[in-house]
Amino acid sequence: MKRTAIFGAAGTVLTGVLIAGTLASPAANAGDRHGHHPGPSKEQRAAVGVKIAAARAAKAGIDWKDCPADWGLEKPIQCGYVTVPLDYARPNGRTIKIAVDRVGNTGTADERQGALVYNPGGPGGSGLRFPRRVTTKAPLWQKTARAYDFVGFDPRGVGRSAPISCVDPQEFVKAPKLDPVPDSEADKRAQRKLAREYAQGCAERSGDMLPHMTTPNTARDLDVIRAALGEKKLNYIGVSYGTYLGGVYATLFPQHVRRLLVDSVVNPSQEKIWYQANLDQDVAFETRWNDWKKWVARYDSVYHIGDTPAKVQQQWEKLRATAKKNPIGGVVGPAELLGFFQNAPYYDSMWTTVASVWSTYLAGDAKPLIENAGPDLSDIKGNISSENGNAVYTAVECADAKWPTSWRKWDRDNSRLHRDHPFLTWSNAWMNLPCATWEGPQYRPVNVKSHRGLPPVLIVQSTRDAATPYEGAVELHKRLKGSRLITENGAGSHGVTTELNPCINQRVDAYLLNGTVDAKDVVCGPHATPEPKKLAAAKAKSTLAAAELRP
Repeated sequence: MKRTAIFGAAGTVLTGVLIAGTLASPAANAGDRHGHHPGPSKEQRAAVGVKIAAARAAKAGIDWKDCPADWGLEKPIQCGYVTVPLDYARPNGRTIKIAVDRVGNTGTADERQGALVYNPGGPGGSGLRFPRRVTTKAPLWQKTARAYDFVGFDPRGVGRSAPISCVDPQEFVKAPKLDPVPDSEADKRAQRKLAREYAQGCAERSGDMLPHMTTPNTARDLDVIRAALGEKKLNYIGVSYGTYLGGVYATLFPQHVRRLLVDSVVNPSQEKIWYQANLDQDVAFETRWNDWKKWVARYDSVYHIGDTPAKVQQQWEKLRATAKKNPIGGVVGPAELLGFFQNAPYYDSMWTTVASVWSTYLAGDAKPLIENAGPDLSDIKGNISSENGNAVYTAVECADAKWPTSWRKWDRDNSRLHRDHPFLTWSNAWMNLPCATWEGPQYRPVNVKSHRGLPPVLIVQSTRDAATPYEGAVELHKRLKGSRLITENGAGSHGVTTELNPCINQRVDAYLLNGTVDAKDVVCGPHATPEPKKLAAAKAKSTLAAAELRP
């Protein structure tokens, strides 16, 4: 689940035959006692619609060309589009174009195993940078790159795939925003008002897209992309929310899966998607925040923040209070601080950066903190991307499931949770609260489970992941028969397969290259924790909206 912001102030005859013929089941044709025929359900019509769209895509293929200059994707990466129905239940209706890119395998023609498609998470994350793991020669991916074309895509609603919006991007990034931790009922009313207005903005700016912004539709898009690539079966890597997308794909298209690797797993339980999943996330973030505080205290001789976790926490509370009373640089309040500091519990790779920026501030230089935590109103392109990512996150999560509409429930659950898990709870609540007043339809989540034809799925998860708690991997493992779970014990960085850990890396390569899994589940030790680098305050702008690995 992605967190990018905290709310604050601001062929037609043939088609007919296919539909009628495929969906003429006894139940649909028997009629009721009055002789009425209910006809196929929307899900049944969508199942036919995706077959029609995939057949068209397989015939059309993809018109690969050099990528537009402003996409930031160097040669030999190529770009193109795949056309999909907006509504799969109406495959001859309105269509949208899904942006895709690829780089060919680096090995021989004999080594090539097809295309490997990637989703980084979100909802709302762009996968277009995935082929750059080849062009930048990312060490952990060189063996896989010899066998596969690396393929990325912008999911529907994201970036260059019929992007949606809920608010003016410049307004979206303005700061300082309200402190996410309320001091009074008035503070809660203000946040509730902002959440209602945001939901209304989504309906006003993107209302035609909202009914179709769901994970099942994105999974259908993924199957059409598979067909357009000329692949009979899909090879796929999904990280964070990409694991839920992968689980839904495996449920809907089990016989279309060749390799499916999921890393840092969203709990697929219908009771968890999405309200309870976010509450569970709050607990896990507190745990990982505490891990980071211990690390900071261990290196007090470098950072001079505090030599015990308690002292580090005191410094955090002092920093929040200072920023609340007088926003740092006029733009960094508690909300903006959290937007930057939550990088640390997300990713081990950000531990040294966050600590360094904080240490530099305590030494009297606020500029790095302002640059990293504050908005950049001159970054028009970046702000558009940030707002779009948040809009897609909201639209997909709100549409995927039924959300509580009672404020009393939201207030009770989050007040209780905040007492022991204050780091993230209220900011997470406000971010998701638009779903309580959502103006688009809300559906029943897919019952993720294995069906006949699904090959072994490889699941990779760390035990102390903040964004996608470990229990999610266990639940998916139970639901997908024949799957294998690799546990990274004692680690918590989100996105395990990007970390150097031979116990995991070798098994990922073996699965992707040979389709092999261990005879039983595997527990690996943790990857190495970061070592402090030379203290520097270079601008390291918060990566929450732009990096590849987003929950």
